[in-house]
Amino acid sequence: MTTALQQTDDRTELTALITAMTGELVRQWQRLATAQDNLLALLKRIQRGYGATNRIPPLITSFNQQVGEFSRLTTALAERWAAQDLPIAYRDGAQRALRKAGADISLFQWSTGHQAAITGLTATFYTDLVGRIQEAVRRAQAFARAAQDATREVTLGRNHDGIDSARLVADHPLSTIVYRDNSRHPVQSWAQSALTYQGVITANHGAINTGALDLEAAWFECVDGPECGFVSHQDTDHANGTIRSADDAAAYPTAHFGCIREWVPRPDLNNRRGLVSGDPA
Repeated sequence: MTTALQQTDDRTELTALITAMTGELVRQWQRLATAQDNLLALLKRIQRGYGATNRIPPLITSFNQQVGEFSRLTTALAERWAAQDLPIAYRDGAQRALRKAGADISLFQWSTGHQAAITGLTATFYTDLVGRIQEAVRRAQAFARAAQDATREVTLGRNHDGIDSARLVADHPLSTIVYRDNSRHPVQSWAQSALTYQGVITANHGAINTGALDLEAAWFECVDGPECGFVSHQDTDHANGTIRSADDAAAYPTAHFGCIREWVPRPDLNNRRGLVSGDPA
């Protein structure tokens, strides 16, 4: 199935933004995983003996400092994505819709309506990204506590088998994203999927809002994959090549993650009698 990132149309700038942000998030998550590996390697060197337990806290403190740096840098990335990248996606979606409708792209301005729309979108998507970052920080902190406790057991002679690094990593994964169903996904696949979804949703709202606000279009033509349903991919109401009302377009700017849907304003249909949302274009 074709995905949004695989499209070779004029979403080039959006694709570039998504690719760059994905790479930066992957690098920061790798920093966290590397810090985990390094801490375990250092803790495993600590053996039972006088003063051994006192060697643990400085290592834990150093790890937590790296976790703090991860949090700071990834939060800054999320802020940039919300404040700079998503508004670019919105503007480009708006201008692309104007071009496809045969209108002048200068019609798009950051009016009150567009500002309100992008503010709501970026607030939601920023919260989603920060939630993932905070979850990673909590996992890292829980790992640090567990690693500290495990090392103390060794230094106090209560565990003669040494630290079980594999178990600690399995219980506290820092190199993957854990979904609500406890499934684990590579950071890159999560980031690319999440950012693509956010970018395409934002661009499509830019197109829909521009059609409605600036062209006063009551109807939109849906451009989508030939097998994609309107509400979800499996929906038997296929979306591609159909006319939808402005309300329906706003309700379903895309149908699923990876959706390639786009919207073309059709102000020329405003006075068409008998037109029903879902009719062929």
